Amino acid sequence: MADQEKKVQGPTIRWDDSKMTSTYANVCNVSSTREEITLLYGLNQAWNAQQKQLTIELSDRIILNPYAAKRMANLLNNVLAQYEERFGEIGEGSPEAAEAVKSSH
Repeated sequence: MADQEKKVQGPTIRWDDSKMTSTYANVCNVSSTREEITLLYGLNQAWNAQQKQLTIELSDRIILNPYAAKRMANLLNNVLAQYEERFGEIGEGSPEAAEAVKSSH
């Protein structure tokens, strides 16, 4: 019976961040095919809310299979739920966009 209670353990994961780089992004776009989910990250440097056209400088692309994308979505949902418990609900727009709308009224 003690053998049945033992949990099957997988390999230990070691996160190697020796070659990791960091990029800041304030814009993200997502597209998909049957085989992959593509995340495009970039930077919106236009600070004037009155502009008719914005140019977003894309800097990174992450391509995931659907299973990894699902795991990422679950992780993000959990982290955001914890964030909102600590700091309050996050709206859909950016803080800068919300302030621009407030000040234009």
